Amino acid sequence: MELFVNCNTGTLAPYTIPLDVAKAEHLYRRLGFSASVETVNQATGQSATALVDTLIAQAIAEPVIPAPEWSEWTNANYPDDDDLARQLSRAQREELSTAYGNSLLNNNLRDRMSFFWSNHFVTEYGVYDCNSFLFEYANCLQRNAIGNFKTFVSEIGLTSAMLRYLDGAFNNRNRPNENYARELYELFSLGEGNGYTEEDIIETARALTGYVNRGDVGCTKITFDPERHDVDAKTIMGQTGNWGYDDVIDILFEQRADEIAFYICQKLYFFFVHPDASADEAQPIINGLATTFVANDFELAPVLAQLFKSEHFFDDTAIGVIIKSPFDLYLNFLKESNFTYDDGTVINSIDASGMIGQTLFSPIDVAGWQRDRMWINTNYIIGRWLTMEVFVERFFTANTEQFRQLGITATGATGASESDPNVVARAIIDKFLPKGLLTEPDYDRAITVFREPYEDNNIYETGSWNMMLDDTPSQVYLLLLHLVREPEFQLK
Repeated sequence: MELFVNCNTGTLAPYTIPLDVAKAEHLYRRLGFSASVETVNQATGQSATALVDTLIAQAIAEPVIPAPEWSEWTNANYPDDDDLARQLSRAQREELSTAYGNSLLNNNLRDRMSFFWSNHFVTEYGVYDCNSFLFEYANCLQRNAIGNFKTFVSEIGLTSAMLRYLDGAFNNRNRPNENYARELYELFSLGEGNGYTEEDIIETARALTGYVNRGDVGCTKITFDPERHDVDAKTIMGQTGNWGYDDVIDILFEQRADEIAFYICQKLYFFFVHPDASADEAQPIINGLATTFVANDFELAPVLAQLFKSEHFFDDTAIGVIIKSPFDLYLNFLKESNFTYDDGTVINSIDASGMIGQTLFSPIDVAGWQRDRMWINTNYIIGRWLTMEVFVERFFTANTEQFRQLGITATGATGASESDPNVVARAIIDKFLPKGLLTEPDYDRAITVFREPYEDNNIYETGSWNMMLDDTPSQVYLLLLHLVREPEFQLK
């Protein structure tokens, strides 16, 4: 797949043209996990400012997943029988995965952001292997996804999942462990080698000592033991004192505010706008976002609002230049097709994502998935094709009529009576592909697939074809099977 060049010259000035279909689809593909034809139609004609304000307000107000009954369980709550305990644990993980998968589908920006942060403040479930820790971590992601970044950094570092994953639970005054201190600066707030020294890491590790109460039973929430905290003076970023956990966060955000703002806004830019932009090309935009971030005391909502309302975000060169993650691949299809799905489909989507490189709550390492081109290799692309075909086939087997409805709604007001199959096929193609197919011969091949069931019946020539005929659901089905293997289907 060719490299995309970032030629975006748009600024952070508000985009003032009423949204057309392509721009509305672009917003929903990036801000959430896409949207149905109906949702896009409702957005079409609105101003970016009004729609983004609404979506951000919804994200802020969205309730988190309710705590399950096992949310504070320790190992003592599980059966003594190991097999039964494992079965119960798996059922709990599936329960949380289902709830979170539905949140990704239903909550647009809030859970697009919570999922983004799961690849920033990384933990790997297999390291701590505790469902109550996982729920606490997921809850923290959701509560802070679009809130205050300083608060987020403070809270995520004290989740039991993070304390276990980066060895904070083994960091005591007699034997400081530097893992979390290093990642706090290198990955979570500043970027590698930016604004801190090795001595800062050593001193910060001392300040973070004491969160070592792990209990006698596994899965007991990790708490602070003052006897295991280093109470001697430490010097961090030029500041000397008897520092503890809260002091570390305060010093970091007071002494390195500009560096934090640029690092986080750069990461947001690469995720939401263009993954191949160089820092220099994007620097004016990132600088503007960073200025907003600092001016608003590290509140995330103003930064996201500024970005999503901007001419830069809606520039044509920003559309269709990001390779779908596995979760985008499946969840976008569920939203865009508007096919009926259930919790089983959600779990199947999560499982399929894991098969092609993206396991929920388990990025590949502390640096996270490197996104974009890592999703495309010989094994993964074949897996993407085959699994998408399975999803399409299952939907068709379950309910063929929803394929007819997709063709009608994608075409618009005349969908049910349209007599030109080329018009319907193009509408479906353009619904699922952010910039359509690359060339007219590509369209011709796809349209040929769509026309095939009636090609020998003389129906097209007489103008008597329409979407209400018996085999039109099969036409949509065949077209979708063709599209899921097209390179453009991999983009958002």
